Amino acid sequence: MIKHVILWKLKESLSKQEKMEVKAGIKENLEALVGKVPGLTQLNIIIDGLDSSNADVMLDSELESVEALKGYQTHPDHVAAADTYVRPYTEVRMCMDYEVL
Repeated sequence: MIKHVILWKLKESLSKQEKMEVKAGIKENLEALVGKVPGLTQLNIIIDGLDSSNADVMLDSELESVEALKGYQTHPDHVAAADTYVRPYTEVRMCMDYEVL
């Protein structure tokens, strides 16, 4: 099993209300990918971090294999969701992929 974890920092130019709306859109649209993308077994978006956090959104997902991760990254539904709900609103992206033994 592969864990795929992303942290995003939203653009500072967004108002507090805009950030809330963007986070809700990211959560709704990326979590909807489970069942659509082969090999994606779990995907959770965390949008309510503590004040001590320096990231705004976390994606925590599990995939069946490295091949499933590659397929997820290029799957049309994932690309459309990322291009519409994530990339236009984020300024920093950090990723950690690892195998669960």
